[in-house]
Amino acid sequence: MSASGLDKNTRRNSGPPTSAVIAGLGTCLPSKEIHNASLVGELDTSDEWIRTRTGIESRRRADPAVSVIDLACEAAGNALRSAGVATVDGLIFATTTPERPCPAGAPEIAARIGQGNIPAFDVSAVCSGFLYALATAGSLITAGIADNVLVVAAETYSRIVDPADRSTAILFGDGAGAVVLRSGPPDEPGALLAYDLGSDGTGAHLIRIPGAREQATGERWFAMSGRKVYLQAIDGMAQSTLRVLKDCGWSAETLDQLVPHQANARIMEALAKRLDLPPERVVCELARTGNTAAASIPLALADAAAAGRLRPGHRTVLTTFGGGITWASAGLIWPKLTAVTSEI
Repeated sequence: MSASGLDKNTRRNSGPPTSAVIAGLGTCLPSKEIHNASLVGELDTSDEWIRTRTGIESRRRADPAVSVIDLACEAAGNALRSAGVATVDGLIFATTTPERPCPAGAPEIAARIGQGNIPAFDVSAVCSGFLYALATAGSLITAGIADNVLVVAAETYSRIVDPADRSTAILFGDGAGAVVLRSGPPDEPGALLAYDLGSDGTGAHLIRIPGAREQATGERWFAMSGRKVYLQAIDGMAQSTLRVLKDCGWSAETLDQLVPHQANARIMEALAKRLDLPPERVVCELARTGNTAAASIPLALADAAAAGRLRPGHRTVLTTFGGGITWASAGLIWPKLTAVTSEI
């Protein structure tokens, strides 16, 4: 551990309790928007069929010249501007669609946005990746290893989804979101109050991208067992949310906003019913983005805050479910901040 790390630990241990606080939020979407009508001829479907089954009207698709790293860098820079900081002590990158298996993308992102030689690494938990990265970054801060950490999630699912598969091609879009976490008191708005993380590897086959052996036999595209995932996602997010509510000392009745992974409007509707929450207290912002996997929660946070649905002081729970099988939730009081957004 560096001398600066020792100094931070000493300061943490001798001072008041420290929490990780969300201090900045940035997003980036590809400028190309694919409306449902564009998919009708390709997939033997209709705009009405897609809307009623998914809640999606359109999704973004990255230009071939735009990489997932490009999206991540843009969102990361926006988050830094939102937080009003120039440098961070670490960077964690969550993605299911890396540019390459090796090396990780995080060091390249850190270098491209001018962060020098900070520790930077990737997290792979599919749609749960952002919250896994958030909990990891928060732990680095509360352990005294870092004062602030940049968490970035970016996806280019348009490159791994079979364009001829109606069950997946209508769902997924590309995009990126990022937050800056900094140290602060646990009673400050934005402080992460509780986490819940879990996995069940017996369901690894339910959401997958073929590996080298499978690709050698002709399997190429992302695949998902839709019905089984639908049922497990509702149960997984509901139970995880309840555990975080308990740890925060809240009840569903006192929760202002639940921000689920933006997978499918039907899943979010069923989750609201399971938790006995009215629709206005469950953020659903996927109509113009589709399912952006690990990036969906920060994108939904920015949209909900801009629309005035998510306001400072709101008791908020973030929850997600993804391949692995994985799930995660986090609770916080939403802070006063202005998200910085852009397109590329």
